[in-house]
Amino acid sequence: MSTMHTFPTLSAIRAARHRLGDRVDTTSVRRLRDDALTPRLAPGTELWLKEELFQRTGSFKPRGALTVMMSLSAEQLARGVTGVSAGNHAISLAYSARELHTTAKVVMPRTANPYRIALCRELGAEVVLVETVHEAFDRARAIEQEEGRTFVHPFEGPLTALGTATVGMEFIEQTRAHGVELDAVVVAAGGGGLTGGVACAVKLLAPDTAVYVVEPEGADTLYRSFEVGAPQSIDKVRTIADSLGAPRCEPYSYALNREYVNEVVLVSDEQILDAMRLLYRSAKLVTEPAGAASLAAVLGPLRDRLAHRHVGVVVCGGNVDSASFCAYLAGQL
Repeated sequence: MSTMHTFPTLSAIRAARHRLGDRVDTTSVRRLRDDALTPRLAPGTELWLKEELFQRTGSFKPRGALTVMMSLSAEQLARGVTGVSAGNHAISLAYSARELHTTAKVVMPRTANPYRIALCRELGAEVVLVETVHEAFDRARAIEQEEGRTFVHPFEGPLTALGTATVGMEFIEQTRAHGVELDAVVVAAGGGGLTGGVACAVKLLAPDTAVYVVEPEGADTLYRSFEVGAPQSIDKVRTIADSLGAPRCEPYSYALNREYVNEVVLVSDEQILDAMRLLYRSAKLVTEPAGAASLAAVLGPLRDRLAHRHVGVVVCGGNVDSASFCAYLAGQL
């Protein structure tokens, strides 16, 4: 697989992080210790959080979007960008366009959280609403053709992975600064751009560290792809974690994940909601469902394997409105 694709090198990841500069934050890393959490973990599991929900725009997404957009020519930038998203990527495109003094026209499904749609508009993006995620890709491609905008994919491509790899690099280096070598890193997939980049950086810096990828049962494109041995699609996204709702797996992201990821595991919406409540109780974090998926895997399918291990969990995003979050906590959604 590595002969077919060029994957990020450590020097390229470091250069990408330098180029991003203060347009993105080096988000906090902390050990999570709490009486409510301890009995839920396997014996001896030590949990470390990489808090990307505190990133600019509320998720990890600007790392990839900016890395792509900063590679565009002046002429391309002047024509602006377009993209598809249920929220976080669209928000990051709006932010990145503002930072780079250009425009973004984003396509979102009507089912997207109104809070996220409003945030896109507040950041200056033009928002086009369509019925489904599949239709959104077609509409964005039409905008690309009609208006000359550059399509910035929500998760696919070498530059996107180069940007997301900076999360993994930071995580390993930050935990080492605490004197800790992570035995495992757990990260959620919404197509594979974040997971592939993180896994690549982690393995380059710490080859013996296991990388586990988490998907919702109702959006299991990467899991299916690993099972079959080639990129797969799903007919419909069926999960509350809409940020993880990729309708298909793409070739580069699949290859990158296949090269560096140890295993893909699935969690239910109920497990995600349980992890959201625990993150709120134990870490005082307000996460969107996607942001709790990694912890859900640590509490569920990966629990016994992580006993007596130092485990890193990427909390990927926190873009959720207060009403929805309260409903999640109350078990009303």
